[in-house]
Amino acid sequence: MKYNKLGRTDLDISVIGLGTMTWGLQNTQAEGFEQMDYALAQGVNFFDTAEMYAIPPSAETYGATETIIGNWFASRLNRDKVILASKIAGPGLSWIRDGKNIIDRKNIQLAVDASLKRLQTDYIDLYQLHWPNRGSYHFGQVWDYAPKFDVQAEQDNFLEVLQTMQDLIQAGKIRHIGLSNETAWGMTQWLQLAEKNNLPRMASIQNEYSLICRHFEPDLSEIAMHEDCGLLAWSPLCRGMLSGKYLNGARPEGARITIETRPEHRIYPQTDAAIKEYIDLAKAHDLDACQMALSFVNNQPFVSSTLIGATNMAQLKSNIDSIDLNLSDEVYQQIKNIRREYPMPF
Repeated sequence: MKYNKLGRTDLDISVIGLGTMTWGLQNTQAEGFEQMDYALAQGVNFFDTAEMYAIPPSAETYGATETIIGNWFASRLNRDKVILASKIAGPGLSWIRDGKNIIDRKNIQLAVDASLKRLQTDYIDLYQLHWPNRGSYHFGQVWDYAPKFDVQAEQDNFLEVLQTMQDLIQAGKIRHIGLSNETAWGMTQWLQLAEKNNLPRMASIQNEYSLICRHFEPDLSEIAMHEDCGLLAWSPLCRGMLSGKYLNGARPEGARITIETRPEHRIYPQTDAAIKEYIDLAKAHDLDACQMALSFVNNQPFVSSTLIGATNMAQLKSNIDSIDLNLSDEVYQQIKNIRREYPMPF
């Protein structure tokens, strides 16, 4: 396994991070345990979860993933072996704190305490803001995103959040903080306000990033690299779409998009066309298409960790093995060519 520093902290996190959101719906607790056991044995020390998991989100599955991880810690007695990340949900889910779950002091304190209880731990290594209160262009909103908000009100909220996080760090409940699904404006505001007010600094940003979702480049990637606030890349296989299993309208039984309860904004003819090009590229170079896609993300200079998510052990093993794959210059050049043809397929 390879490791990167988490921002400016003293933590070394595995370049392959273990995403956990399928546990509690697509995967049983026993399957989650098996995945964690195997990943840890392969040197994966960074696990990412969230209060709203399992996914697709619902009142029935809320908190299930954290509960499974907590039961694993209690069973294995190995909390110290894992760098654990979790997240507070932003607004919009009616079953979380009666739908009044904006990210502010009151909700952060409630969310942290509830997560610690489910996780059966005294501390969370990286506590992240799942999405901004003001909204963002993520989750399929890129085509219509029109930022309009009260700048002063946002900055006042950012300061309240940072001050709350400082209190939680001093109390020993969390160690470091991070962003998720944030924009370039938001990222720079968080970093500047922290520096100006001597408050905790965002160590990372967890945004979607894959061969066919590259909104992180070039502006966010520049900030990530030069402000030491690296990307934790979620959905590096684009919900498994880069495997080709959903091509031509296929919906395998039990697969993520098959069971998804929300509209899928990634399904378009041009998305299928781009995926076919990447799969053909992998075949031409005798590569596994998923490992090629993951290696591309693993080796980006602004990526701190690639968050894989698997529903079976064969997928998990193959995904982790991508750490040993280095793509040739020719493959990188052909990836550039495909991107020029399909720069933004969804």
